[in-house]
Parts: sequence; structure tokens; C-alpha cells
Amino acid sequence: MTKPAITEAELQAHVDGQLPEAARARVDAYLGENPHEVRRLAGYSAQNQGLHDTYDHALDEAVPAHLIARVRGRGGWCGTWLARAPVMRYAAVLAWLVFGGLIGWQLRGMQGGSESARAAAAPSFARQAAIAHVVYSPEVRHPVEVGADQEAHLVAWLSKRIGAQLRVPRLAEQGYSLVGGRLLPGTPDERAPIAQFMYQDAKGQRLTLYVRSDADRSRETAFRFAQEKNIGVFYWVDQKLGYALSGDIEKNELLRVAHAVYQQLNP
Repeated sequence: MTKPAITEAELQAHVDGQLPEAARARVDAYLGENPHEVRRLAGYSAQNQGLHDTYDHALDEAVPAHLIARVRGRGGWCGTWLARAPVMRYAAVLAWLVFGGLIGWQLRGMQGGSESARAAAAPSFARQAAIAHVVYSPEVRHPVEVGADQEAHLVAWLSKRIGAQLRVPRLAEQGYSLVGGRLLPGTPDERAPIAQFMYQDAKGQRLTLYVRSDADRSRETAFRFAQEKNIGVFYWVDQKLGYALSGDIEKNELLRVAHAVYQQLNP
């Protein structure tokens, strides 16, 4: 009798300690026969622990007063929601901490230019792309809102919310498959909503493509590169859409994928 296949959802539940008892022995047996999967899941476990170590203390911290004042100042349900919901207060603190940790990053231009120019601050949409990558790429069970199995719905939904017809690049030739996508809020200065598409290779390495409309205000039309520690970002503006491809991979590899994305969006 053929053994039932082990699904990715079961492996991810195993990482999170949420695997039903009935399935645990079967998954443990599978892992015993597949050491490469053990190594992959160990990496996810390490990411989870790193996030806990870094951010769990935020549960005991108050949301900065200026953030609460800003949201309340907009009135309506949003201010009440943030003020009353503990989970949302935690999410706000987490976003604030991540932003604070990355706000000081510096650019290095893709080509040419002076050293001072390469160290100039990245436009906000590129910076936010890196932040969104850091926040969501380690997620094991909920990395996206809508999975790749509902791609048509995902594209239609995000296109409607962004206010522009979006296209999802195919990156199979580059070794990456679509995981899915999500809608992100715009920054206080750039209120337009954001679309984030996530890709993953066979080893579980993830890339995110961040897309926002009305990006022509940034005046950053060149194809540029930014990096903070291990996170690289290639970003550019095409007409009124801004794109930023982020990942924890070698610059040349990220450039290879970024070129594929650009060529598909500009056939």
C-alpha cells in the first residue's frame, strides 16, 4: 500500500508544534528518511526563535504615544480599534521596532556614481519593501494572505486595491515558484496600498516583489540596488508603478531574477 504523501502544510505545522498527534509519527518517520528536509525545517525553527527572541518583549511595551495620537487623529473605527485591541497594539509595536531597526540603512548604487551618492537614503518605497520582506518572509504558516492556488483571484483583488492592472512574473526558469501575495498598507507619507508577491525556491529561499502605484512621485526611475546586511533590494519605477525585489541572496543572483521580472513586465 502506498504511503500517503507528506504535505508542505504538515511540515510547516510540525515546525510550529501544531501538528495533530495522529500525523506526528508519520511526519517524524518521513523526516527520518529525508535529512535534507530536517535541515530545511531547522532553518525555519531558527527563524521563528530569532523572531521570538527579538520581539516577544514588545508584548509588554506600550505603543509609542505619537503613533496612537496619529491614528486617533484620523478618527473613526481605526483609532478605536488600535486603542482597544491588544493584538493590534502588538502588531503596531512590532512594525515600529522593525522600521526603527532598518531606517538607517544605506544604499550602494548598481553602477557608477560617487560614494556619497551610493550612500544616499533609499526612497521610502524601496525601504518599506525591505521591511516587508524581513517581516513576512520568515513566516511559516501564513506567509501570504492568498495562495498561488488562487492566483487569478489574487491578481484581480490586488489590482483593484492598487488601482492598476498587475501582472505576476513567472520565475520557474530562475528556480522560483509563486507562494502567493498579500495587501499591505501604505506609509503615512505614501498612503497608496501596496501589493507584495512572494516566491520560493526548492530550498525554501524566499524573494518578495513589492509593488505600489503612484510611484512616479519618487522620481527614482533608474534600476538601482540597495542593501542592509544580508537583505538586498533591486528597485525601479516603470511608468506609475514602483517595483522592488528583495531577498537574502547574492547580489548577482538577485540581479538575475530582477532582470527576468523586468523583462516580463516590459515584453
